[in-house]
Amino acid sequence: MPIQPHTSVDIPKPLRIVLLLQDLEFGGTQRYATHLLRHLDRDLFAPELWMLRGGVDMIEQAEATGVPLRWMSRASWVAPRALANLAWHLAVYRPHMLYTLTVVPNIWGRLFGALSRVPVIVASWRSLFPKQYERLLWRLTSRMICNAHVLKEIMVERHGVDPSRVAVIPNPVDAELFTPDHDKKAAEPTVVSVGRLVREKDPLTLVEGFRLAAARVPGARFDIIGDGHLKGDVTAALRRYALEQTVSLLPGRSDIRPDLRRAWVFVLASVREASPNVILEAMSSELPIVASAVGGIPELVRHGENGFLFEPRDAQGLAERLGSLLADAPLRRRMGENGRSQVLQHNTMDHMVKETERVFLEAAHEAARAGRLCA
Repeated sequence: MPIQPHTSVDIPKPLRIVLLLQDLEFGGTQRYATHLLRHLDRDLFAPELWMLRGGVDMIEQAEATGVPLRWMSRASWVAPRALANLAWHLAVYRPHMLYTLTVVPNIWGRLFGALSRVPVIVASWRSLFPKQYERLLWRLTSRMICNAHVLKEIMVERHGVDPSRVAVIPNPVDAELFTPDHDKKAAEPTVVSVGRLVREKDPLTLVEGFRLAAARVPGARFDIIGDGHLKGDVTAALRRYALEQTVSLLPGRSDIRPDLRRAWVFVLASVREASPNVILEAMSSELPIVASAVGGIPELVRHGENGFLFEPRDAQGLAERLGSLLADAPLRRRMGENGRSQVLQHNTMDHMVKETERVFLEAAHEAARAGRLCA
């Protein structure tokens, strides 16, 4: 059900809005938050960014938004002190609107936001099965924002969420930032994958697929960019397969544009995924995509048009798709151009910001009509 435009009613201007994150470590949601904060209309919104714990990989991007930053704790985990500080800050500052991002903020932000009588609470759903007690907590939420239609279906069917409260807003990518540069393309066949080294991203199937693809395409190079608790397992697999000279394991970084511009193909082997930003960034860079057909990925990767899909944990399928692309320059070029065209039509920053502002304003007008929000 599409969200209906709001009717005219006075609301505060600008609306004091808090975006609540768990941390500023590398991640798609953190990039999304900084994009949104940088572009929100300051005549309509006065935003702040709050974090529940430490982790400052993306501190430069957060500071560049120009909004106030507040940490509830600098600890490496969400300690009781952080939750106590969150409750205190909400009660004292009492924003007009709270937008919760990632699992822990979605739980505690909604609970403390409701106790503090924050007039508008907007929550997010950006992964397939987050353990954020949605069946219990969605009623505390004015609106839910998700980034893929499959996530809305899960919310409605599994958790009984009212579909009229759910807005699907596709992830954005800055197409002026993520651009192709064919002069920087690597001379040798080069494949890149960017993602945390955790079970959901399945880096071990990625390594196996790269091993099989290397046998099909002699001289190919493979880069895995990311950090996580499976780094030791990945390193051991590379050593076991004698791939240390073929596959580079590189640390996570805030700017992956040089890596995307150097690559011929982008790969993601996740077994669980919602709508990964990094696929859009690769598409905007005119890279053909090889990705597992899970979650919201098929909404981004159109098999045979801008890339290829394979079944999760299917290393052989991954290698076959890679082999086909690395051997066919016209196919890579066509798929890459199709991917960037799709981004420019459906995934611009302007579209995401305008749709998000629309949802925020609709929820604010609804709260004003109910007497919870006064101008």
